[in-house]
Amino acid sequence: MKTPVADRIRLPDAFWEGIRRVGLARADVVREARVPLAVIRDQAALSTAQFFALWQVLVELSGDPMIGLRIATGLESAVMPPSFMAAYHARDFRDALQRVARFKRLCAPEEVRIEEREDRSEIVVAWLHAEEQASSPALVDATLASLMELGRRGTATPLSALYVELARPEKNKADYERYFGCRVCFGAGRDCLTLRGTDLDKPFVSYNAELLDILIPELDRRLEQQSHSATLADQIRWVLRRRLTAGRPDIRSVATELAMSERSLQRKLTDEGLTFQSLLSETRHQLALEYLADPTLALIEVAYMLGYEDQNSFFRAFRQWEELTPAAWRSAALGKKAP
Repeated sequence: MKTPVADRIRLPDAFWEGIRRVGLARADVVREARVPLAVIRDQAALSTAQFFALWQVLVELSGDPMIGLRIATGLESAVMPPSFMAAYHARDFRDALQRVARFKRLCAPEEVRIEEREDRSEIVVAWLHAEEQASSPALVDATLASLMELGRRGTATPLSALYVELARPEKNKADYERYFGCRVCFGAGRDCLTLRGTDLDKPFVSYNAELLDILIPELDRRLEQQSHSATLADQIRWVLRRRLTAGRPDIRSVATELAMSERSLQRKLTDEGLTFQSLLSETRHQLALEYLADPTLALIEVAYMLGYEDQNSFFRAFRQWEELTPAAWRSAALGKKAP
């Protein structure tokens, strides 16, 4: 049985550097995507749905449907997060892709699935919490292009893909075929990058065994830590979301629902560097944004649904989260002027 993976994405510095290089301001992107201000201020995590919305906003603000390719090709390996940097110093292209597949979850709840056949390798990226929502085409472009760039830069050769499948309707076909160096099929049943098996055997000129000896144990440690902490945190958030409308849940009631003692839950949280109050605040913050996006809910109803005893307590908490009143945030999110 696989360990559940939290629906939490912490944007690496490479993401912000990428949008800066294409001429976009992070504050504009966050505002238009209607994600919490804490994403910039406190490096707060996003959900998969919020992350997809962020990529869609990049297209809208730039007016460039191929911005995903621009971002992926404009970043050097030196600014990549450690999980991807390890791949750039792998032994060969196959080893690099396997390292990406292994450590990708340190960045986001996604899987890089690699299926090798006789003369080719098919690579499909799956988002574990996407449900029915399709990923932004710009995000697909950035993901597939980052894998192409990994091979081209690592081997120092102008590799081309064997075949590319994109689930979206056809658009800018010549540009995509020029970049990937192969035929691109639109309207496919999946997004897939197919590479030649012989290209995966090509050695990396950037291979650095000593650096890998330092990076890999630390990444393995983070992966192991994540597999435990994510499970406990997710269980607590799930309970909190269910119990908030009945009042402010305390750690004892949550521990009871999780079939453990209060002391045991507190000890586990401490061991994993978590606190009950931070999880409660984080859950309330996320729910507040969801509720405020619904114009049919009065502010006093939102406060009640979040477990606050009065509206003023909710207002004070919300100003700490977003530096705005709930009414001002709702007006901005709904595209209206604040009263």
